[in-house]
Amino acid sequence: MQIGLTQLDIKWEDKETSKTRCLACIQAAKKAKVDLLVFPEMALTGFTMNVELAGEEMLGSPTIKFFREESLKNHMAIAFGYVESFGGEYYNKMAIVSEGKLLYDYDKIHPFSYGEEGKYYTGGNQVETASLDGLTFSGFICYDLRFPEIFQVVSKETDVILIIANWPAERIEHWETLLKARAIENQCYIVGVNRIGKGGGHTYRASSMAFDPDGKRMTRVGNQSNLLTVQVTHETVEKARTAFPVKKDRKESLYASWYQAEQIKPVDYNEQ
Repeated sequence: MQIGLTQLDIKWEDKETSKTRCLACIQAAKKAKVDLLVFPEMALTGFTMNVELAGEEMLGSPTIKFFREESLKNHMAIAFGYVESFGGEYYNKMAIVSEGKLLYDYDKIHPFSYGEEGKYYTGGNQVETASLDGLTFSGFICYDLRFPEIFQVVSKETDVILIIANWPAERIEHWETLLKARAIENQCYIVGVNRIGKGGGHTYRASSMAFDPDGKRMTRVGNQSNLLTVQVTHETVEKARTAFPVKKDRKESLYASWYQAEQIKPVDYNEQ
């Protein structure tokens, strides 16, 4: 499968202009014969706290409708971020559509408290997976990248984990380091798609990138193109996990017991 990673200059809080920019990426991806095209977090607005402007009810969502129609028209799967309004609450979401159908819909588990996201958005409480062309996918959003536990949960069954983001330039070294670490730890493809340009007082630089199950970077450093492409296969993941079977040595019941304990007490080795 060929995956397309966008580097989209989202027009701040302007869905219509951002749609036009998305269409240019979609046309480039069609020419490149991309099977799955990935857009960043909050793909049509940027990382906004203006929930009334960004929020849409899932049933009848203009953003989902737009990407669903483009998916059907261009015969490619599309992953993207949007904001859902439901029951008076707002959720930072990631969706995948294919041939006009919704395959994947995930609520960001970890709102970015440092940026006050938690004041406006409700965090999710479950992980998701989806199958596409013989591969199993999962995906997370931006700040989720800093929490390795959720990656271990989904990577038991997944070949590719997508991370869509609005990750600012001042912390971009963290972005690259954590993406690579998640690939090595989970022995699967990690595909990180970040926006470019400016919005909400932040600057974003070209930094979409992918890593293979051994942690080798698959995209060229410094590539400024609005579309990058990588090839992924289930066989590569299986080969990496068979050659170096780390997962069989994990002790998840032990780790869980530590989380459940009220506290971990220091041991006095001199005590008789």
